[in-house]
Amino acid sequence: MTNPKQARERTSERQTTNQESVEGDICPECQGQITQDSDRSETTCESCGLVFEENPVDRGPEWRAFTAEERDQKSRVGAPTTQLKHDKGLSTTIGWQDKDAYGQSISARKRSQLQRLRTWDERFRAKDAQERNLKQALGEVNRMASALGLPKPVHETAGVLYRRAVEENLLPGRSIEGMSTASLYAAARQHGIPRRIIEFAEVSHVTEIRIQRAYRYLSRELNLEIEPEDPKRYLPQFASSLEVSDEAEQLSRELLEVATDNAVHSGKSPAGLAAAALYAATTLTNEKLTQKTVSNVAYVSRVTIRKRYQELLEVYSDHD
Repeated sequence: MTNPKQARERTSERQTTNQESVEGDICPECQGQITQDSDRSETTCESCGLVFEENPVDRGPEWRAFTAEERDQKSRVGAPTTQLKHDKGLSTTIGWQDKDAYGQSISARKRSQLQRLRTWDERFRAKDAQERNLKQALGEVNRMASALGLPKPVHETAGVLYRRAVEENLLPGRSIEGMSTASLYAAARQHGIPRRIIEFAEVSHVTEIRIQRAYRYLSRELNLEIEPEDPKRYLPQFASSLEVSDEAEQLSRELLEVATDNAVHSGKSPAGLAAAALYAATTLTNEKLTQKTVSNVAYVSRVTIRKRYQELLEVYSDHD
């Protein structure tokens, strides 16, 4: 006959074993798989039905939301940290609306006081020259990335690259605009998003040659591993802007694949090769497309298009 003390010890051992099995997702009785049934609020074994846990604590929010906007309105936490702010978004910001908590307008005396608070808040958010540098540069990165329509991950990567440049003291002798533009261009290259450097120069305050120099300096000092651009990545945007047929786009892709297999693309501009491939493909499919039209869309000179056009056709004819 089992005494109460032994029964308590066996119960304690069984509870300990059950707890360990839940962590390992293996049943100690039959070595089956442990699953969580949300409908019954139980954690059980699929094979023998042994119950390990019932009525667990729900650590999620007590409210429900059916849309992203509704979820943001009900959430009681702040925004996540971001690399696009000099303080990573951890500081508070005084809103620009001169209204109270009930949405009513405040008096003129309160408005002037609130404006002074905004001024001091803005001063305290950037305490030294490095933070002021980051604040200006990351603002430029965000502005240029939005103008170019780059996705959010590219924004964040550009912020990380610029922070690394500041931490490794690469800024002396370089302009903030040039290094911020180079960081954004390097981030786009790392994510495999085709953007020509002239597009960055159009939305930046520096020239194309200065962006190229800053990019080479940044990639060399930070040891960035960036693969060469694939000319085929430029085809969709060029084909969409030129409104060419699907047949011409597919033929231009074949031309570039043959050129890549024969190493014709080495040392040449990817955008120039893509533009020449589209021009060659439209010529073969009898679509009336001039070199000037392709040049205006691809920002590539007509001389480059003619040279690459002849090279692509020669390699393609030898391949056939």
